Amino acid sequence: MNLMPSPLLGRVAAPPSKSAAHRALIAAMLAAGESVLMNIEESDDIAATRKAIETLGARVRKGTDGTGRSWLTVTGGLPRPGEAVIDCGESGSTLRFLVPVALTMGSTVTFTGAGRLPQRPMQPYFALFDRCGVSYHIPGGGRFLPLCVSGTLRPGHFRLPGGVSSQFVSGLIMALPILPGDSTVTVEGALESAAYVELTLSVMERFGVRVTRDEPGVYRVSGGQRYRPATLTIEGDWSQAAFWLTAGALGGDVRVEGLDGRSVQGDRVIFDILRSMGADIVVEEDGAVRCRRSPLRATDVDVSQCPDLAPAVAAALALSRGEARITGCARLRHKESDRVDSIVRALSALGADIRADGDEIAVRGVLSLRGGDADSCGDHRIAMMIACVSGRCAGPVRLAGAGAVRKSYPGFWDDMARLGGKIQ
Repeated sequence: MNLMPSPLLGRVAAPPSKSAAHRALIAAMLAAGESVLMNIEESDDIAATRKAIETLGARVRKGTDGTGRSWLTVTGGLPRPGEAVIDCGESGSTLRFLVPVALTMGSTVTFTGAGRLPQRPMQPYFALFDRCGVSYHIPGGGRFLPLCVSGTLRPGHFRLPGGVSSQFVSGLIMALPILPGDSTVTVEGALESAAYVELTLSVMERFGVRVTRDEPGVYRVSGGQRYRPATLTIEGDWSQAAFWLTAGALGGDVRVEGLDGRSVQGDRVIFDILRSMGADIVVEEDGAVRCRRSPLRATDVDVSQCPDLAPAVAAALALSRGEARITGCARLRHKESDRVDSIVRALSALGADIRADGDEIAVRGVLSLRGGDADSCGDHRIAMMIACVSGRCAGPVRLAGAGAVRKSYPGFWDDMARLGGKIQ
């Protein structure tokens, strides 16, 4: 795909939050009855979770409303199979959320995956399983997948290190309420991406399940709860909107609609990050977020609580005045690509002054990029980052792996074209 230099101008609707949709699908599967999920988009990751809950017994029906928005009706609480195979595709959320959930069903479930998912860490669950008597093995001698789990998770006291993905905490917290006894989940040390756990708790509450936290890092889960059917609209995704807002700051005027300024999504912090860099970014009267071109100044950014923002932040820093560092990047090395390496390689190929320094990224801003050949490394957020900076390139960008956006945002290139992006 060729991206010709062009400013992005106009309005765009934020795509539905992939993070919220994963959680809502699983809660709907656990609820006995019919739930309706409005404004949901079947990216590759969401399709993986939808197929997984169908494998585990849910019935799912698709449709669209009068405005063209998609919805899913999920009938949950149905009998579970004795054995099942779940293909998680490349979705870490599907895998890590559903492993403990499957262990509440008394089933034997084999999880498979593609891309880098079989290499993404699963040790935090293995350590828990070793202590609570759950059986698991990795047939075929792979690193983490295929993974076969069996047995029944028992209520109890669970400890997880804070430096791992919050998906492990969320997966446990979604499963434990339906067990017959009370449990606690204790996070040892600072929890990275803590806002994603808050999102999990928020979605669970919509389905009638509550978890209390009376001290930092300790989640108390009452057993014997039941998920209740719900109707909810999936909110707009701040992590995807970050690319449009950054593109606006770098050389355009973009208005993103459908974002909730009070959302618990941790990636909402992109608003504050861009503003701290001098971006002309405002919330308009109707709630839309608008960002217009303005000179940006380099500012150090810690992404430990918002790792998915690292590519957008790197794009902004590459074209800012001064030098800065992106810190808290260790977990980026275990994403769909080694995202520290792929950020640096892609932006360097286009003319940015950027380098990896251990698990940090050092950037010295330049006035413009030259363009050229860049590779997404099969990573959806790297493809979007490259698109984001293409308007500030002197020449065209030849992007390899543009189809990676299907993982989370299948309409990305259509939306870019609607904003005036010149795509060949």
